[in-house]
Amino acid sequence: MFISPKAHNCVMTSTIAPLLGLLIVGVCVESGNVLILPGEYSHWHNMRMIVEELAERNHSITVLVNSASPSVKSFHDERVNFKIFQVPLEKHEVHAMWNEFVDVWMYQSRTASMPQMFFKIIAVMNRITAHNYVMCDGVLRNPMLIDALKLDKFEVILFDPMMPCGDVLAETLDIPFILSLRLTFGYVFERQCGQLPTPPSYVPAVPTQFTDHMEFMERLQNVLMYGVHTAIFYLHTKLTTNNYLSEIRGKPTELCDVLGKADIWLIRTYWDFEYPRPLLPNFKFVGGLHCKPAKPLPEDMEFFVQSSGDDGIVVFSLGSMINNLTMERANTIASALGEIPQKVLWRYSGVKPETLAPNTRLYDWLPQNDLLGHPKTKAFITHGGTNGLYEAIYHGVPMVGIPLFADQPDNLHHMKVKGAAVILDFNKLESKDLVAALNTVINDPSYKESIVRLSRIHHDQPMKPLDEAVFWIEFVMRNKGAKHLRVQAHNLSWYQYHSLDVIIFLLTIVGLFIFIVVKSCCFCFRKCFGKSLLKKKTE
Repeated sequence: MFISPKAHNCVMTSTIAPLLGLLIVGVCVESGNVLILPGEYSHWHNMRMIVEELAERNHSITVLVNSASPSVKSFHDERVNFKIFQVPLEKHEVHAMWNEFVDVWMYQSRTASMPQMFFKIIAVMNRITAHNYVMCDGVLRNPMLIDALKLDKFEVILFDPMMPCGDVLAETLDIPFILSLRLTFGYVFERQCGQLPTPPSYVPAVPTQFTDHMEFMERLQNVLMYGVHTAIFYLHTKLTTNNYLSEIRGKPTELCDVLGKADIWLIRTYWDFEYPRPLLPNFKFVGGLHCKPAKPLPEDMEFFVQSSGDDGIVVFSLGSMINNLTMERANTIASALGEIPQKVLWRYSGVKPETLAPNTRLYDWLPQNDLLGHPKTKAFITHGGTNGLYEAIYHGVPMVGIPLFADQPDNLHHMKVKGAAVILDFNKLESKDLVAALNTVINDPSYKESIVRLSRIHHDQPMKPLDEAVFWIEFVMRNKGAKHLRVQAHNLSWYQYHSLDVIIFLLTIVGLFIFIVVKSCCFCFRKCFGKSLLKKKTE
């Protein structure tokens, strides 16, 4: 029997002791060609970890990024190629759009009425939708780019839905694709496009902030919220996205027609965060894939941290999208930080607060993961972004949450329910509130115990989250897709999915049976008793 050299190598390697099993996999796996469409800001930070790990495993990586990207920066690695496509936008325009989105949630919600807020949010979302179409046009209406991508013969596309149309690009290039995302509002993409089962009886929707233990009225609100999310999703996609996709593909198309073809959904959370719920075979939890053991701090920063003595330090960051605060908010926060005995490292690039105390230092950027892993860190003040939240879980640091927008209130509510965080309202925050919250999470041992328990759960996995994500990407490459993991629900109509046709058929059969029984009884009654009753009536 003939054995090829490649196969021979694998056979020989497989005779080594089982302890070298992982090495066998590494030896037998060939390098591949991967196309990346990243999101912006923290989404890119998360995906960059996957890019770097794929490069370490000798895969050839192409990161497709638009010319107006405000946050995706190239880095030196000969195995990673950043391919820039031109769009008729400037970086400052895109950055201003996202700043407006944040501003509406952070500040305008304090003074605007509900109807005003609704129309403001709609206006911002329309701008984001228009921006998305420009991004899509930059790729899909660029024949030269498409031809170049076809020549590269990619084996898989990994994209963040924040960068739209990766699914249509995958279809154009005829290759499988993988999604990287945090579960969306009302799980609408996952429910409607991914066919993920989401029982509203125990899977709470955003932004209800319920848990998986709901009373009747909470379940009622949860069902209604799912209905609202679904209605908005269908209305928005029907009026906007579906029209655009139909034009691009040259045939009637709905968003879920293309997005639902994803081979794998990489979800950026895990059971240390999520409530127990049903999953599908092609949904994989990889929360915390960007977390790493802490590295030494810069010398001047380490000196400041060590100067805190036994009191320790507090790390404060509101994320990469928040570059400034109003002076009133900044002074309120700075005043509170000055009242605690800990030293504070605050990521803040705005005008220096007037009430800034000697125990607080401002930084344009912080090595957040390394600080949270430092033994002197006592608490983390966070906006509740998934990346920072998972770094706190990874290193076992209790949190004071100041959610600002999007999924952040829901993220922090999970941590509050699990006993690892105190939540404050950004718009109503007073100095005494922040002081009390910090003293609570630092001095009440239950918060540290809770976050350490979550950290233990996070680390107690058969495979590290980053290895899990890369494994499934390589799995799709090796097997030319993972369609065998997609449920048949994708090919069913809505009434077939809910078995309404079966229910109607069974009800028809039962109704017909009852009708026949009743008619038979009436017939028998007339036959048996009809003549005697008629005779009595005649007499």
